[in-house]
Amino acid sequence: MTKPVFSPAIKPLLAARAQAVSPFIVMDVMNDAAAIERSGGSVIHMEVGQPSAPTPASIRAAASRALEHGRIGYTQALGTDCLRARIARHYGEAYGVSVPASRVVVTTGSSGGFILAFLACFQPGARVAITAPGYPAYRNILIALGLEPVAIEVGPETRFALTPALIAKAHAEKPLAGVLTMSPANPTGVVMSADAIAAVAAECRRLGLWYISDEIYHGLTYEQPATTALAADPDAIIVNSFSKYYCMTGWRVGWLVVPERMVRTIERLQQNFSISVPYLSQVAGEAAFDATAECEAIKAGYAENRAYLLKALPEVGLGDFLPVDGAFYIYCDIGRYSNDSMAFCRDVLNSAGVAITPGLDFDEGRGARTVRLSFAGSLAECEEAVTRLGGWMKRR
Repeated sequence: MTKPVFSPAIKPLLAARAQAVSPFIVMDVMNDAAAIERSGGSVIHMEVGQPSAPTPASIRAAASRALEHGRIGYTQALGTDCLRARIARHYGEAYGVSVPASRVVVTTGSSGGFILAFLACFQPGARVAITAPGYPAYRNILIALGLEPVAIEVGPETRFALTPALIAKAHAEKPLAGVLTMSPANPTGVVMSADAIAAVAAECRRLGLWYISDEIYHGLTYEQPATTALAADPDAIIVNSFSKYYCMTGWRVGWLVVPERMVRTIERLQQNFSISVPYLSQVAGEAAFDATAECEAIKAGYAENRAYLLKALPEVGLGDFLPVDGAFYIYCDIGRYSNDSMAFCRDVLNSAGVAITPGLDFDEGRGARTVRLSFAGSLAECEEAVTRLGGWMKRR
């Protein structure tokens, strides 16, 4: 048989929009830290935004019982009826907001929720406002889907949150199609007040824009409770997940709350993308709502870590940081030491054995002088990290 001849000159090209997606730098930091550990080194992990505590025992037990029944199959594309109903009930219990289960969509983590929401809401090329600093996956998912992220710089004058004035200004320069906010925020930890959220929702209604609210860190606040955007606008699109408060990052299960008119569109997308979210993860998600006592005990550990770091970091020269209202991050300005956060974090990892994340992940314009530290580990790890950072700062 004659072997086919392939021409090395003819090679298909990768999609330009995929090539335009930046790396998620925190994952690269995690890889570098793992390499140090494989070679026998010690690393304190403050780079990745996930709880170090295991998933609460009652959640794992529910999944184990389901596994023993043997049949693990597809579910409805929108999620099991019982989980959707339980999520809807949660909004009445936690916020006093009535949400019908028909508007709830179970998703593959919040990441899957963003993809579904963006595709359902926006035409190709649509412009979507996000904050800088902000979660980098927003920008990268939008780019991958052929949409245009509009990074609006926020600062201390607005407590690092979007305002109606900033939205109106960006829209006047070139029309937006939507606005995305996050409260509590990553990387800043800032919680928007109920009035601030209501003002953004009202401006989006006035301008005819989709309003998407990322509420993945709800439950993790320390000074004031978080407010759902549904309290201000029943048409707001809510993205949430079991990952953070319930310590379920690896289960990859989250949810959307969407307007009724969007449900069937989302359902068709989910049917074709993933058929359904894994059944075991949905069982675990339903059980999570009854694990509050365990989750609150874990949150108390974060609060202890937060109190310690707010006092200890300034003592080693890292005291210029944003409000830490919620989540489990401290976003710190290192401008008096370096204007290269990538090099700064690399040196901290290699010389001090502490993994932290460069601000360039979160703010392409100003992130060269900021870093993010996660305090989702143990108090002992936070104390050791400060000891190492303090020693490294003195040696610089």
